[in-house]
Amino acid sequence: MRSTNRLTVSEVSARSGFAPSALRFYERQGLVRAVRTSGNQRRYDRSVLRRLAFVRAARNVGLSLEEIAAALATLPDGRTPTRSDWSRLSRTWRQRLDDQIAALTKLRDGLDSCIGCGCLSLRTCAMQNPADMAAAAGPGATYLPAALRRAT
Repeated sequence: MRSTNRLTVSEVSARSGFAPSALRFYERQGLVRAVRTSGNQRRYDRSVLRRLAFVRAARNVGLSLEEIAAALATLPDGRTPTRSDWSRLSRTWRQRLDDQIAALTKLRDGLDSCIGCGCLSLRTCAMQNPADMAAAAGPGATYLPAALRRAT
């Protein structure tokens, strides 16, 4: 790898695990920035790797691209974000993570019985969902905890 602080698309892709098309998409969305060479090739500051790691973690937590963009917009321009900058951003995830952990624990503990799909195929489903009452609550597994029913 070159000694410069600027990375090519392929280098960022290899280091971050994001496809080049995803990098271009995130650039269009304003999540990352690139500069252009005289030959019009993209070059990314090395600090983009941290931003992309944040994007991946945020997506895994369930944040939307809009939420991620809003969070990244609070980072300082002109300097690499510090540990306290990243800590401040991730602090807002705590409740969301706690909700997801509780929901996943409930799902794990109920996997061998009803998972809230409304199928009426198990004896317990017939008790928890007589006459398919779950259908009135809308599409999907309405008995699943809300944290697990979010659209992805």
